[in-house]
Amino acid sequence: MNKHRKIFIAGHRGMVGGAIKRHLEKIGYANLLVRTSGELDLRNQELVYDFFASERPDVVIDAAARVGGILANNDFPYQFLMENMQIQNNLIDASLRHDVDKFIFLGSSCIYPKFAPQPLKEEYLLTDSLEPTNEWYAIAKITGVKACQAIRKQFGKDYVSLMPTNLYGTHDNFDLQTSHVLPAMIRKFHEAKENGDLPVTLWGSGTPMREFLFVDDLAEAVTFALDNTLPEHLYNVGTGEDLTIRELAETIQAVVGHQGEIVWDSSKPDGTPRKLMDISKMHALGWKHNVLLKEGIEKTYTWFLKNQDGYKEVKL
Repeated sequence: MNKHRKIFIAGHRGMVGGAIKRHLEKIGYANLLVRTSGELDLRNQELVYDFFASERPDVVIDAAARVGGILANNDFPYQFLMENMQIQNNLIDASLRHDVDKFIFLGSSCIYPKFAPQPLKEEYLLTDSLEPTNEWYAIAKITGVKACQAIRKQFGKDYVSLMPTNLYGTHDNFDLQTSHVLPAMIRKFHEAKENGDLPVTLWGSGTPMREFLFVDDLAEAVTFALDNTLPEHLYNVGTGEDLTIRELAETIQAVVGHQGEIVWDSSKPDGTPRKLMDISKMHALGWKHNVLLKEGIEKTYTWFLKNQDGYKEVKL
């Protein structure tokens, strides 16, 4: 990829988009195009089309989405479905209309069926029912995958979808109403520690298994897709390794230094029993993650400590 080609990073202020932007800048990409949501509302079709007509990007990386954990998905199903479809549909269609050469669409492992065989292979998409607690977000992302696939099939363009496993890292969301499990645990353990090692209550049984990828590793996977023409339309991106939520909690507790009790509230939902990605296709092409989980948690906690003033005190 010519490092002077104009690349539009949608969602650059989010954890994923920000990591992609920092990585591309670090390796010498010199023509990155960004807009905040206040400058360009990606849900507004007319504004997006006008932006593409004016700026004419060569490449689009779609890291823009409305995201959240089980609680947020349960409470706002319509917004998670509609806003994500509006964002991605506007970007994909505007890219096609204005002859964007390359489009990288970022989704999530939640697109796969709840009880699909493990590890999750790309071909399991649409073979069974989804996990009910996040089906709204998943359905939106599936339509994005299919739109990119349709453009590849009909127009022969290099539009590819990358489906990362559970992501975490610096610049994550630590708001307990909308955050994912790993940053929520970091904040809970930290504030319990600061309040005299109070007990920490966590949702579910602790038995579901999850895979976690440090966000900088995803940024490198996106760069790999940018620099290469990938032969298929859909690729999983992960570590190929998972652990129980209980083991995750104990790892985070040790990193934070919390000495109190962990209480599991089994009246709350567990979500999908296991979500491990089959990443053999990306490995075969030459990409592999670099950051191990404990190292990534340490980096994330260090960042949180420097930026925690932006978050309100939590009731324990």
